[in-house]
Amino acid sequence: MSDNCLFCKIIKGAVPSDKLYEDDDVFVFRDIAPQAPVHFLVIPKKHVKGPGAVEAGDERLMGKLIRVADQVARQEGISQYRLVFNNGEKAGQTVFHIHMHVLGGRSLTWPPG
Repeated sequence: MSDNCLFCKIIKGAVPSDKLYEDDDVFVFRDIAPQAPVHFLVIPKKHVKGPGAVEAGDERLMGKLIRVADQVARQEGISQYRLVFNNGEKAGQTVFHIHMHVLGGRSLTWPPG
């Protein structure tokens, strides 16, 4: 974990969140500025800067993020959803700890805008 990372602080409980799920590897919480009726973030507890920083040993963890996203989506009452990773500022990444947005609960258009 990183002492300066907002998401690492959320994982530690130093910053409050609306937690939906937690295990030894993954933490899930509601987005504070939801873009859909259901919008939550799935993050690894391991600090990884972003998708471009995923290393060879991280594949299993990244797969677990997707599995947990589906589990929590169903817990939240949706079976159809969009998964989004942003990589870098120009792509919309504002917190530099890899995180997957899960959005659902309404029809989503493409391209997203």
